[in-house]
Amino acid sequence: MAKSTKSAQQLSWQQWSAANETKYLNAEKQKFQAEMLKLEMHRLCEETEEFSHQSQKDVNKKLGHRLDDIEFWKMELEVQLDKTKTEIDNLLAYKIRVEKSVSSCEEPLEIALSCLQFRAFRTDVDQVYDGVQAELEKEVRGIQGVKELLQKTLEQTTEQIRLCRSAKYYMEKDLAGKHSAMDIDAQCATMTVPSTKVILDSTFQLQASNPDSWRSFTSSNIKKAEQECINGLNLRLLIDSMLAQTVSDMQNQCESVYAAFSQRIMETKDAKSKLEEHLSKISEQIRDTEFTIGRLKLAIEQKELPLNLAVTRMAARAERPNIELCHDPVSSGLEQEIAEVETAAKKLFDKLAEAEATQKVLQKTSLSLDNDITVKTKSLYIDEVQCLGMRAKLSIHKY
Repeated sequence: MAKSTKSAQQLSWQQWSAANETKYLNAEKQKFQAEMLKLEMHRLCEETEEFSHQSQKDVNKKLGHRLDDIEFWKMELEVQLDKTKTEIDNLLAYKIRVEKSVSSCEEPLEIALSCLQFRAFRTDVDQVYDGVQAELEKEVRGIQGVKELLQKTLEQTTEQIRLCRSAKYYMEKDLAGKHSAMDIDAQCATMTVPSTKVILDSTFQLQASNPDSWRSFTSSNIKKAEQECINGLNLRLLIDSMLAQTVSDMQNQCESVYAAFSQRIMETKDAKSKLEEHLSKISEQIRDTEFTIGRLKLAIEQKELPLNLAVTRMAARAERPNIELCHDPVSSGLEQEIAEVETAAKKLFDKLAEAEATQKVLQKTSLSLDNDITVKTKSLYIDEVQCLGMRAKLSIHKY
């Protein structure tokens, strides 16, 4: 049994040699595989390093191009932003001009309306719709029209300023984004492997745009601002033209009103002068008529004595007795004398009545002329003193 066990545990020399050879071969194989793995790993590391280096180089190049793009559009935004700010300042200055122009319409309008109110107090025949009245009403309508036009222009200017400020806001917002992006990309461009802190989190914000939409967004902001600046410039040109035209129209109308006043005052003065001339003549005629009436009354009084004498004689001779009561030449003469005196007296009374009637007509005419002169004097005071005096301080400014 012991001999049998010993024989089972021992190997032959060939088995022993074969076992060792197998181990040698396995060791060589493992060594070869390890050498091949080492070579492969070395090659892969070199390839990976080269790839990483090339990838970083490409990314740095793209970062440079990206920074150039951002710088270009940043400069475009800054240039247009400066233009927009300048246009806003210009529009604000023009807004002040329009506001002052609107305010400057108040005084001419108030003066024109006051002149119409003053002239409403003209009396009698001078309450006429004359050239002055027509020109004043035209002036009021013109100033009111100018005021409405300026008010609408002021609203347009305010709205254009709002639109320019809106374009400015979006460009400033875009420019702030460009500055932020430029800082980030510039920082990325300076990063190196040893200086970079490894970020293991691979979750990033979703992309908000692509290069085309990015350029289109900024280009749209710039174009919108350019258009608003063009609109602002066109509006300012319109305001310049409108202010010049409205001031010219108001000055021309002011001159037309002054010319109408001058013409009307000249006509009124001429009419007043003629009325005064006629009144002087009528007054002289009244004095002549009064003198004539006095002479007629005196003549009538002088006729009463001869008439009384003749009547007395006729009455005395009527007392002759009987046959002596003869109708002799004396009686005929007395009768003729009485008739002639009575006829003469009647004519004098008729002339006196006519003269007194004429005197009443002349006095009535004198009163009428005097009233007309008073009316003309009042009209001259209204037109020359009140209206022109008030219009003397009228000034139309161009803002």
